[in-house]
Amino acid sequence: MQLYPAIDLKGGQCVRLTQGRFDAAKVYSADPVQVAEHWKSQGASWLHLVDLDGALAGYSINEDVIRAIVSETGLPAELGGGIRTPETVERMLNLGIKRVIIGTRAAKEPEFMRKMVERFGPEAVAAGVDAKYGQVAVDGWEILSSRTALALCLLMKEMGVRHVIYTDISRDGMLTGPNVEATKELAEKTGLDIIASGGVSSMEDLLRLHEAGIQGAIIGKALYEKRISLSEAIKIFEQGEEA
Repeated sequence: MQLYPAIDLKGGQCVRLTQGRFDAAKVYSADPVQVAEHWKSQGASWLHLVDLDGALAGYSINEDVIRAIVSETGLPAELGGGIRTPETVERMLNLGIKRVIIGTRAAKEPEFMRKMVERFGPEAVAAGVDAKYGQVAVDGWEILSSRTALALCLLMKEMGVRHVIYTDISRDGMLTGPNVEATKELAEKTGLDIIASGGVSSMEDLLRLHEAGIQGAIIGKALYEKRISLSEAIKIFEQGEEA
């Protein structure tokens, strides 16, 4: 199972939100590049970056920090937040981002994803499916749509998408455990690479996701609150060593 330490960017700083609420941001570091270097030193083989300002604005705000993280660490990174045009996709890939995550536009205009996959390839473009109580949320999680997470994932598969980052917003930043049942259902019913995001709080949570056959997990607040050792988690879940 691939592990993705999360670095959420707001105002050039590394923060974490609670349930996606921008008024509930906690700053963990004023130097996100240093944070990225730390996760690399712990054995990280991928990074998960989110431009929170970009998610609200609809275009990249923290581009300089993103560029610095990629160039300084040399790690492959996926990036979400405000990526809604072909030009932005291309710009982020040219910055060195390996995989862009498209959420709002994917939900509002699924056909856009087909064009992006055809143009940039299925490894470079992922769909961000953010749901609250099973319903897809868009525009920085501010608005709930009528479509279910499963329906959107099946649509994404039709569009040629291979990777989906699935976030249960109600659990994000709450350290209450991921929605394993919903994540497993998405993986089994779509056959896609479903990357779990939101609520991971312990090694037990990672074990439950691993046993459910989930191929990837994003870890945020649990790392910053020192509830999970990234180096230990990587040894067990990425490298298959015994605990």
